[in-house]
Amino acid sequence: MQRLTNKQIILGITGGIAAYKSAELTRLLKTAGADVRVVMTASATEFITPLTLQALSGHPVHQHLLDPESEAGMGHIELAKWADLILIAPASANFIARMASGQGNDLLTTLCLATDAPICLAPAMNQAMWRDTGTQENVARLQQRAISIFGPGSGEQACGDTGPGRMLEPTELARLTANQFSSHSLTGKTVYITAGPTREALDPVRYISNHSSGKMGYALAEAAIEAGARVKLISGPVNLPAPARVDRVSVESAEEMLQASLKDIEQCDIFIAAAAVADYRPTAVAEHKIKKGSEEIMELHLVKNPDIVATVAGLEDKPFTVGFAAETQDVLAYARGKLERKKLDLIIANDVSRSDIGFNSDENAVTVISATEADTLPQASKRQLAVRLIERIAAQYQASLTTSDLTE
Repeated sequence: MQRLTNKQIILGITGGIAAYKSAELTRLLKTAGADVRVVMTASATEFITPLTLQALSGHPVHQHLLDPESEAGMGHIELAKWADLILIAPASANFIARMASGQGNDLLTTLCLATDAPICLAPAMNQAMWRDTGTQENVARLQQRAISIFGPGSGEQACGDTGPGRMLEPTELARLTANQFSSHSLTGKTVYITAGPTREALDPVRYISNHSSGKMGYALAEAAIEAGARVKLISGPVNLPAPARVDRVSVESAEEMLQASLKDIEQCDIFIAAAAVADYRPTAVAEHKIKKGSEEIMELHLVKNPDIVATVAGLEDKPFTVGFAAETQDVLAYARGKLERKKLDLIIANDVSRSDIGFNSDENAVTVISATEADTLPQASKRQLAVRLIERIAAQYQASLTTSDLTE
């Protein structure tokens, strides 16, 4: 079921007594980590209320093809693009017939026509309707279009008949839905990533900071999401949109970034410190703007900021901790020193003295250093590099779990 983490599922509900099971199915999908948007046909609302599904999914229920509110926000085409998978449960004989003939006369059939996502149907109908030649031909036609059919089950039906046509139970449907997705290297894991610079205030209008754009940290967050992880992105001030499906926490100072990093840290499996945190902050912040005087020199008194990655790595039950070393000389030597001194599991070193990589650049080249080896990844876009780094981090993390099991 971990394969449903961060997956975007449209649950379509059509008219039938089995619609009452869709409430439990919604709950199970949500519990497994999926984001669920419910679409109901008009006849479905006769069996279960939209309010019930709204409460369980956490989102308004979509019902109408031409809904002014929906079209102003997430229109039907955008909803079709949003979905990683469409599951229709229950799928009535009428809906199966309409879908098989390519109709788009309501919101749910239109979504099925407009999406590129996989579509799965969980039939639910009277045993005679299921056995009918027309229904079987419609199902075969849908299967030829690579639409998956879940079930139906067999047993006693609401009408008193016994036979095939019962919708599968919600637990089985949730399992079958999860199996539609490949397992990725970080499926079900929680990853915290710090990104961007911090700003240490001098007064209400001035601050100490650095040149970090946050591009590397944001690319890592996107790659971790694609690898199946839940991601909390703790970001300093940057001009970047949050990647889809991440929980972004915006901070300014190093102290704020530390507190956000430690919040719920017991849920974190992997901590990646990609932010460029200011090493020092002013001992005092002026209440009002500091006025320029006649003096040629102004003295600032600074105090060392907390070391975020070292703090996390020093926890008794610490997550797998990855640091970054942005250096301008003796890059590998300084990076290895940080790895050992801060008790990190991995450190990623890069040379920020080069104008073609590093701060504010779209490209980077790094060396991944562990306690036993150093592996250089050649220059590439930060997005491409992030994918390779997440693969490397995931492999090292899994290896650390194996080592831990052997030593226990």
